[in-house]
Amino acid sequence: MGLQPLSGQSYFQEFSFPVNRIVETPQLQVNGRQLVPGQDFVARSSSASGAGKAKVLPLDTLVFTDAGVAQKFFRRNFSKVALVYALQDQKRLAQLPPQYKQKLQEAKLHIILQPKNLLTTVARQQDTLPILEVLQSAWPQQAKKVHFSVTADLNPQHQAQNVASFINGSEHPDSVLVFTAHYDHLGSQGQDVYFPGANDNASGTTMLLELAQYYSRPENQPKYSMAFIAFAAEEAGLLGSLYYVQHPLFPLQRISFLLNLDLLGTGDEGLMVVNGQVHTQEFALLQRLNEQHQYLPQIKSRGKAANSDHYPFSEAGVPAFFFYTLGGTAAYHNPQDHAQQLPLTKFQEVFRLITDFAAARMHHETE
Repeated sequence: MGLQPLSGQSYFQEFSFPVNRIVETPQLQVNGRQLVPGQDFVARSSSASGAGKAKVLPLDTLVFTDAGVAQKFFRRNFSKVALVYALQDQKRLAQLPPQYKQKLQEAKLHIILQPKNLLTTVARQQDTLPILEVLQSAWPQQAKKVHFSVTADLNPQHQAQNVASFINGSEHPDSVLVFTAHYDHLGSQGQDVYFPGANDNASGTTMLLELAQYYSRPENQPKYSMAFIAFAAEEAGLLGSLYYVQHPLFPLQRISFLLNLDLLGTGDEGLMVVNGQVHTQEFALLQRLNEQHQYLPQIKSRGKAANSDHYPFSEAGVPAFFFYTLGGTAAYHNPQDHAQQLPLTKFQEVFRLITDFAAARMHHETE
């Protein structure tokens, strides 16, 4: 596209962070029946390695309220059991007395039952024992024995890189409008479990590329400079954007506004603007543009939220919005977030809203 590197001769800003990877497809048999990895269960992202057979031990939830039941439950030998409990009991387990929490760590395996969807993430640490997350609907009521295997690898210095470029403004090169999107997702668990991340966040990355291509054309060269930054490691805790804010490639004070693009693959129910309730003047501009052109059925606003890469910038005093579309797919952080199920209902309309917003801001500031 002819964009210039934001950092000297390189488009890349390299950094590293610890990450726990599930390097082989996890396996789970219950009562001799094989469950399907990625569909019926996944390994927890922070799981340790482990393999073998175990006897199923359902958690007795009376341990939280009845001291006698708790004493009896935790008196047994945990070394050969797979402890099974519901997701909602996970926090309660962490509040048990230390001697009981120690017994929990002696189990051969933990199985956490997820009520609706398999949701996983990226872990920067490794648990002390293997943990599998299983859909409640796939778990047999009369489960007695399991056979399992998990192979995990904790890399203390996983190498990653932000990708950053810019277009010099024709009239006001020192003022910069920044577009961002994270291009990382959850990776894979061995050969057979893959998290495509179509909505989260190939959709936002695609919008970033569309905008970069649009403004790289000579007839669309902006009066103000524009930077396009694709962040790594958002899923590991906004690490790419946090690293950038701590090591900016140009002074953060030069950013006139930042638009972060994440989860843009739908839109039949409109658009949400995080920080819309913070930057009310800019949100009102979005509303006016949308009413004028009827791009989206509605634009909603919310306040501050640490839910994407705009947040480290906001905390550093940079005015920023985070856009995500509403409605459509429910696939999120699981293998079902693939391109074929993504409707892209209002993708073109969101693009036009963004370019209109950029033009209106530049026109207003020029005046």
